Amino acid sequence: MNFDNLISAIVYLVCCYFLFWLGKLAYDVVHRDFSVKEELVKKDNCAFALSIVGYYLGLVFAIGGVVVGESTGMLPDLIDIFIYGPIAIILMNFSTFINDKLVLYKFNNKKEILKDQNAGTGAVELAIYLATGMIIFGSISGEGGGIITLLAFWAIGQASFIIIGLIYNLITPYNIHDEIEKDNVAAGVCYAGAIVGVANIVRHAISGDFINWSESLLTFVGYFVLGIILLPLIRLYTDKVLLPGAKLTDEIVNQEKPNLGVAFIAAFSYIGSSFLITWCI
Repeated sequence: MNFDNLISAIVYLVCCYFLFWLGKLAYDVVHRDFSVKEELVKKDNCAFALSIVGYYLGLVFAIGGVVVGESTGMLPDLIDIFIYGPIAIILMNFSTFINDKLVLYKFNNKKEILKDQNAGTGAVELAIYLATGMIIFGSISGEGGGIITLLAFWAIGQASFIIIGLIYNLITPYNIHDEIEKDNVAAGVCYAGAIVGVANIVRHAISGDFINWSESLLTFVGYFVLGIILLPLIRLYTDKVLLPGAKLTDEIVNQEKPNLGVAFIAAFSYIGSSFLITWCI
C-alpha cells in the first residue's frame, strides 16, 4: 500500500465512523422515549443489548455497501458516501416499524424488549436489523444502480422477511409468536438464524453490478425461493446430522427449560448453510 492509498483509506474510514455516529444519533432520535444507556448499564437488559447490537451490525453492513467496490475517485466516492449513507440509515430505522407491525405482529415488541426483557424478541430484532443491513449492502455494492434500486430492493427485502416468517411458522410444529411471547429464547434464536440465513442468500443474489430490472428481480426471486425451499431441509439436516438421537422441536419447546444451546446449533446451521450455498452458486 502506497502513501496515497493509505491517505484514501483513512479518509474513507473516518467517513464510515462519521456515518456510524449519524446512525447511532438517528436511533436515539427515533427511540427517544427510552434511554439506551439506562437499558444497557442500569437495567442490564440483555434483550435490548441483542436488539441494538443487531442495529449496529446492520449499520456496519449498510455503510460497507457504500464504500466497497471500484473507486471512481476521491470526490465522487465521498459524494456517494454522503448520499447513500444517510439514506441507508433512514431505511435501517424504518425497518423497525416493519418488524413491529408485520413480522412480530402478535405482540408489542417494545414492551417485550424493555419491560419483559424478552431475549427471544431481542434475537429476532437483531436478525431483522442485520438482514436489512445485508440487503442494503447487496443493493448498493455494485455499479449501475441508484437510489431507486436501493429503495426497491430494501422494500422487496422487507417483504421477504414477512414471507419468511409466515413460511417458517408453517414448517415448525409450534407457533413462533406464542413461544417467543412466552419468553422462549431458544425459539427466537432459531427463528433469527433462519432470517439471517435467507437474507444472506438474497444479499448474494443482488450484490454486484445492476444490469436491468428483469434480470435482477428474476435472480432475487430465484435465490429467495431457493432459501425458502432449503429451510425445512436444513431443519431436517440439523435433526439427523447435528443432533443425532434428538429432535429439534423437543429441545426447543417440549421440555420445561428450552435448550438454548441446541437453538444456537440450529441458527448456525441456517447461517452456515447460507454461506456454503453462496460460495457454491
